[in-house]
Amino acid sequence: MGDVAKDLTAGTFGGAAQLIVGHPFDTIKVKLQSQPTPIPGQLPRYSGAIDAVKQTLAAEGPRGLYKGMGAPLATVAALNAVLFTVRGQMEALFRSHPGASLTVHQQVFCGAGAGLAVSFLVCPTELIKCRLQAQSTLAGSGTAAVAVKYGGPMDVARHVLRSEGGARGLFKGLVPTMAREVPGNAAMFGAYEASKQLLAGGPDTSGLGRGSLIVAGGLAGASFWFFVYPTDVVKSVIQVDDYKYPKFSGSIDAFRRILASEGIKGLYKGFGPAMFRSVPANAACFLAYEMTRSALG
Repeated sequence: MGDVAKDLTAGTFGGAAQLIVGHPFDTIKVKLQSQPTPIPGQLPRYSGAIDAVKQTLAAEGPRGLYKGMGAPLATVAALNAVLFTVRGQMEALFRSHPGASLTVHQQVFCGAGAGLAVSFLVCPTELIKCRLQAQSTLAGSGTAAVAVKYGGPMDVARHVLRSEGGARGLFKGLVPTMAREVPGNAAMFGAYEASKQLLAGGPDTSGLGRGSLIVAGGLAGASFWFFVYPTDVVKSVIQVDDYKYPKFSGSIDAFRRILASEGIKGLYKGFGPAMFRSVPANAACFLAYEMTRSALG
């Protein structure tokens, strides 16, 4: 089996593990990000992450925490195929000879390149996911956006293609998606390599056990969100914004208006669930990837 096929297979298993472990946290993150700014004197829809979990479970049951999972699950193979294959091919360009270890800086460049490539698949997937996750939050906001009720991922895609400018509508939020994926993946893969080398005591990380890989993967995931979280907030509000009566004219406008109305705090709505998700989800992803890649030889 060639390296590309190995990266495809291992990346698919890694992505599936990441999705299953992390999706409930992601749902709460999007609900907190997309809740409308309360009118002065009124309380927000959710007082925090725990309240969002309680309300979601009360209104929708455990299934509510997995809303929107169909879209990323259906595309997990393609997303991780691109991410890990592009990263693998860039690693090959940097290696002086087959099997040579790369520096942390080289892994940062590999991660950035992989992030750029995967952005074009991530954007429509994220749009569909965020629409499904946020619709119950927006239902009580009184905005025009709640006129549309989605029955599932395909229903979102059909509505966007029919009513929001065709295929272009699925790429709404591409700029903030790229602004998240490029530096985010650069930080994640750089942190992953740095953590592995630190735990191994040198550049040869081939002897690390599962526990070390879990720690390195968790730190890598936390690094992703630590550097790009405000960009993710902007992406989410842009993607759930109403097409006919938009609240924001673009990413810069969304950033400025969130900052003006809610301050820095508004750019970190849902940060807790994102960080709680990133550690176990990325630990599961990298462990599954490494174990599968090793099993394939």
